[in-house]
Amino acid sequence: MLDYTPKEYVNRSGLVINPAKTCQPVGAMYAALGIHKCLPHSHGSQGCCAYHRKFLTRNFRDPVMASTSSFTEGAAVFGGGSNLKTSIKNVFTIYNPDVIAVHTTCLSETIGDDIPTYVAQSNVPEGKVVIHANTPSYTGSHITGFSNMVLGMVKYLSQNNDNPNGKVNIIPGFVNPADMREIKRMLKEMGIGFIMFPDTSGVLDTPLTGKYEMYPKGGTRVEDIIDSGNSMATFGLGSFSSADGAFQLEKKCKVSPKILKTPIGIKATDEFLMAVSSITGKEIPEEIEEERGQVIDIMCDCHYHYEGKKVAISGDPDIVIALTEFALSLGMIPKYVLTGTPGESFDREVKSMLDEAGIEAKVKSGADLFTLHQWMKNEPVDILLGTTHAKYIALAEDVPFVRIGFPILDRSVHSYMPIVGYKGAMRVIEMISNALLDRQDRDAADEDVELIM
Repeated sequence: MLDYTPKEYVNRSGLVINPAKTCQPVGAMYAALGIHKCLPHSHGSQGCCAYHRKFLTRNFRDPVMASTSSFTEGAAVFGGGSNLKTSIKNVFTIYNPDVIAVHTTCLSETIGDDIPTYVAQSNVPEGKVVIHANTPSYTGSHITGFSNMVLGMVKYLSQNNDNPNGKVNIIPGFVNPADMREIKRMLKEMGIGFIMFPDTSGVLDTPLTGKYEMYPKGGTRVEDIIDSGNSMATFGLGSFSSADGAFQLEKKCKVSPKILKTPIGIKATDEFLMAVSSITGKEIPEEIEEERGQVIDIMCDCHYHYEGKKVAISGDPDIVIALTEFALSLGMIPKYVLTGTPGESFDREVKSMLDEAGIEAKVKSGADLFTLHQWMKNEPVDILLGTTHAKYIALAEDVPFVRIGFPILDRSVHSYMPIVGYKGAMRVIEMISNALLDRQDRDAADEDVELIM
């Protein structure tokens, strides 16, 4: 067991212990799965591809397909050009995808493989597409990889043909298929035409039919990503995962970007719906207003469960920023706010929210879970929000724990239940409230036992 010193903070500059993130290719692979009939391709060794597939499969409980360049010692010495060209030919011949989305790995990045040149020299059948993203695992995180692959989609596919389509683009960020479904539902309720990319709904939440489909019916069509260059605006939900793609669309196709928070909680959802309504001229329907009223009612009914409770929040930056804002709306006190993804904008945005609320807290990007554990050792909190990897801290410190974000590897069904929008806000409140109530019930039971003894 690690020996923590409660009164002493261990300052580390070159050592990471239990990182609050995973590597870029995981995010790139997830984004690629959001294109219809797309096969993600890992340009590296078989082991890298197997790890990334396993990680996503364990989280979503659905089989994740991807191909690999299968590097050996020869590729490490002479480069992976031959491997990639052969892979592209074989994948189109055997698996027949419409799109191959190539992402790089540490080895291919260290070698310095020129992916665009290799793709240009490959035998790509007519009507098929190969796109790519550079995703070295030794920088950034899976969120960076997701962002880079979305950027690749825009660079390779989006076009402006001076024929406005009257739609808006939605880059949803690294969220679950259920969250993408919920965002689309709200837009449909408002009567808004949209293009969401990537879109993993209908890909990683498919029904069991007894027949395996390598390319499910979900995912964004290539023609829709091409047409995204003719939309009236792009809404990037979550600056870390969506801003680069939105700004690239502005640069390439003159589609104006609007970067918002991931719509978790009342305030962020309000901002998203009002921004969409303002640009499209569509009014927010009574059905959605009723959902908002229900959330307000639940917040009032349950406020005594979480009012004034100190909370630690860790996970992906876009999710953590939105959760912090929602926790403040609930009257909670975010004591520790941490992400493994590097980025000074995270620290600035979270600190700005906390300063406005008059709350002193520790905030850190590019951090690890060992740091979070040290903070909680020195000054405990009432509840912890985070991914599966944070459960060991919750167990060690005997703190109520709510699993939220990516990855969640030790629970099921979460990817089918949204946390965005007003419906998602209800679920987040339910999880937080019930976790705190369970603790109260357990403490009350322990007191009863002591009285009996």
